[in-house]
Amino acid sequence: MMSGPLLHYALLVIGVLGSVAFYTAVHRLLAAAPEEDQSDLAKLAKKDMGMTSAFSGIDPHGGLLDRLDLYLLKTFHLDVKLEELHMMMGRPAKPSPLDMLHLKEMMAGGLALFFYFMTDSAALGCFGLIGFFVPDTIFNARIRARQSQIMRSFPTFVDLAALTIEAGLDYMTAIDRILKNAKVKTELEVELGKMINEISLGYSRRDALKRLAMRTGLQEIRSFVGLIIQSDELGTSLVELLRNYATDMRFRRLNKAEKLAAQASTKMLIPLFVFIFPTVFIMMLAPMIKSLISGGLGF
Repeated sequence: MMSGPLLHYALLVIGVLGSVAFYTAVHRLLAAAPEEDQSDLAKLAKKDMGMTSAFSGIDPHGGLLDRLDLYLLKTFHLDVKLEELHMMMGRPAKPSPLDMLHLKEMMAGGLALFFYFMTDSAALGCFGLIGFFVPDTIFNARIRARQSQIMRSFPTFVDLAALTIEAGLDYMTAIDRILKNAKVKTELEVELGKMINEISLGYSRRDALKRLAMRTGLQEIRSFVGLIIQSDELGTSLVELLRNYATDMRFRRLNKAEKLAAQASTKMLIPLFVFIFPTVFIMMLAPMIKSLISGGLGF
């Protein structure tokens, strides 16, 4: 028979592992089935994401850190996920995908040690492994900020593209002309410049456009790419497609702004109840409470 504390810790560990297993099972059941179609985009994703560039320098016979990195990458398939996050952040020099993995490891280890020293319980220290997923929120915040910056410039770019193509230029020449005349290089111009460079290096226009959509991760860019590919395949007028798309995009932005404006009054209730009302009540009731404590109201 196990002693009381040992049984308690064993049941706690089993509960944690059971919760993780239950979450994994539910996630796999509810997740969409992977598509069997090995389209050009899927092939491009496999080329752009993987261990060939970011994780190829890890020595499988190296130190403890290298072996831990390889174990996590192979066990949880983090290589593709980290490469995808790094790509959607714009492939910055820092953090690299390997730096992102090390940050996740340090957060998990640091939080586990914190729980252990605060509770003096190794079982509760296992909850510190939650820190492994905390950096994902930081990476996703950077991705959202970059996507917001791209979307601020995208409607204007679509209008300029439609106007330039209407003047008689090919759509790739039109995009190149817009980039050359741009005074400030935003994230959108950087990604479009990468697309132009890929075409000059020998990639097909279709592949370069799909790489653009994959790097940004935005539905609006994917729709834009789809319009161009559809125009190439069917021979339809790209100018009319772009003008209708720009009009629809401006309409959606207006609806989104109106929706946010309607939510503002509701969201203001939280700071009012948390910060404003308590302060007002304290200022109004403090003199009365002080008089009661000091000997009555005086009337």
